[in-house]
Amino acid sequence: MSDPIWQWTATRTARAIRAREISAETVAEAHVARMRAANPALNAVVVDLGDEAVDTARGVDQALARGESPDLLTGVPVTIKINVDYTGQANSNGAPSLANNIAAEDSAVVGNLRKAGAICIGLTNTPEFSMRMHTDNPLHGETLNPWDPAITCGGSSGGAGSATAMGFGCIGHGNDIGGSLRWPAHCNGIATIKPTQGRIPAFNPSAPAERPMMAQLFSTQGPLARSVADVRLGLEVMSRRDPRDPFWTPAPLKGPDVAKKVALAKLPEGAEADPRIMALLRTAADALADAGWQVDEVEVPDVRACWQVWADILLTEMNVMMGEGMLEVASDDFRTAWKGMDAYTSQLDLKGFMEACSARLTWQRRWLEFLERYPVVLAPMSLAPTFARGADIGAPEDTRKLWSNDVMFIGIFNMLGLPSAAAPLGLVDGLPVGAQFVASRYREDVALAAAEAVEAKLGTLCGTLWAREA
Repeated sequence: MSDPIWQWTATRTARAIRAREISAETVAEAHVARMRAANPALNAVVVDLGDEAVDTARGVDQALARGESPDLLTGVPVTIKINVDYTGQANSNGAPSLANNIAAEDSAVVGNLRKAGAICIGLTNTPEFSMRMHTDNPLHGETLNPWDPAITCGGSSGGAGSATAMGFGCIGHGNDIGGSLRWPAHCNGIATIKPTQGRIPAFNPSAPAERPMMAQLFSTQGPLARSVADVRLGLEVMSRRDPRDPFWTPAPLKGPDVAKKVALAKLPEGAEADPRIMALLRTAADALADAGWQVDEVEVPDVRACWQVWADILLTEMNVMMGEGMLEVASDDFRTAWKGMDAYTSQLDLKGFMEACSARLTWQRRWLEFLERYPVVLAPMSLAPTFARGADIGAPEDTRKLWSNDVMFIGIFNMLGLPSAAAPLGLVDGLPVGAQFVASRYREDVALAAAEAVEAKLGTLCGTLWAREA
């Protein structure tokens, strides 16, 4: 028996629609049916656009029948995270105070997806103001992890991660200022990339003001998918030019060949790591070696120092620019999460903030020099098994450990502005574990090549998840 349409990759789906082997309407109907059957148990999609998607797909078929040329994602179902503008829908960002923030036009990334022919079947959930490691908010409720409802689905693109893993759309849109693409990919057993800032254009027309400067430099949009090839396809489409983003850079998606050398990142002294996770990381290193990469376990530029710079800059800026406004309208859980984040950062004065921004440049330079010697860094996503729902708003000392130990390798790459691909490695206690593949600026192709080499050896995970439903 052939596999269900909703299990097809984005590349296979796009190819079949282009070849007229299947109609876009049939594809849309399959994904909408899957979403409506499985989503009630997860709450990953919080705005159902299924009827609109089927109507759009019918129009795609008519256009193809007239001889119109397809684009890269013509007829391919996708989901969009609910914290970007989608015409006619509320960009609520999980906050009741923004429930009526109706978008008059598409954000840059949504526009690129739709212009490339992608069809959105639904909007996915995010934490309140997209600021927790777990996806829950007072407007749309909690999203569950399809592997185990007892553990987090991740945040802030947790809805996208859960939906993509379960087959609601071929590609999920998300964004990442401190791990919000990579952490949900890890939790849900899928792949993604946090691109270089400036690779994918970003702009929300509904925003009343621009984001503060360092938040602009740390944040990126990106695709989540069940295979690295689909991540690459999503990146190609999302990264098309939009003149509304002055940071967008016309860098080529493929650069010159680099030495096939990988640095397996040594853990900082005193780091606490689950040995089973570290064993999977070494399995990934072995897969790269088998594929012809030279892998050396080496020290990378100071991870703890980089982590503190990321945390201090981001939280200081958020406190000064947005903290009071958010706390006035936020839930108790959000306030608890905010206090937990404050516990591990230094609220910098103006001089301290400027010094931290200067230190950022120093660390960027050191990492770029390091990546000249080792074009890929293989790093863990988390040093501990995926935590339980709500653990990110537990006791302050527990929250600090989650951020400053368990996921210390995540936020630093936002601060450094480096592309970081993510791919699953396997299971620990039946739950997915992933890793990061970090490359130099605008070398997403190098990061994805390393991730794909590991995927070729270790495989993908969603088939295992789906088999549990049988």
